Amino acid sequence: MSISQYFPIWDQLTPAQQDLLTASASKAQATKGTVLHNGSADCLGLLLVCSGQLRAYILSDEGREITLYRLFERDMCLFSASCMLQSIQFDIQIEVEKDAEFWIIPPDVYKSLMEQSSAVANYTNEVMSARFSEVMWLMEQVMWKSFDKRLADFLLQESVLDGTDQLVLTHEKIANHMGTAREVVTRMLRYFQSEGLVSLSRGVVKIENEAALRQLSER
Repeated sequence: MSISQYFPIWDQLTPAQQDLLTASASKAQATKGTVLHNGSADCLGLLLVCSGQLRAYILSDEGREITLYRLFERDMCLFSASCMLQSIQFDIQIEVEKDAEFWIIPPDVYKSLMEQSSAVANYTNEVMSARFSEVMWLMEQVMWKSFDKRLADFLLQESVLDGTDQLVLTHEKIANHMGTAREVVTRMLRYFQSEGLVSLSRGVVKIENEAALRQLSER
């Protein structure tokens, strides 16, 4: 499929701008676990997801991760072109969470389009606002919501994303998503299991009582 089917405001570009984008964008594939972007020193380009799933996260000095947001089909990642956003510098990592196919738009090309087209500039601002809102929501959760509620909410979200109540997730992976230590996750999951909310096996968390988990997350 061509980039015209994925670029969200394709119809608002001039023919010359469409030609520029078509000629400069390249399609790529990556497998689960591949790190596509490694902080502000990297400037891969803008990523436009065709299929699969990407994860944006930050990494502490101690090596602890916390997931900021995820990217799905037709989502665009701006922070993989951090050199284009000179006033905003984030050491965000972008990892492939499910085997993915995506378009890469060179940062200089996209910057040129932003300067030429108010539609592209407005769309870019909308995407940035949406991402900042997600990050602010996450910060509120981390600061004000107890860990048992956050974990319950995380498990419910994963169940929706994967379409199953049997989640193939290690305790380490959950800890990486939530910005905490594996031991903390293990302790809370064992408590959930004792309460009949989940059952645990190697690399798998099975939701046994979705209603109770939801009640806990909303309490």
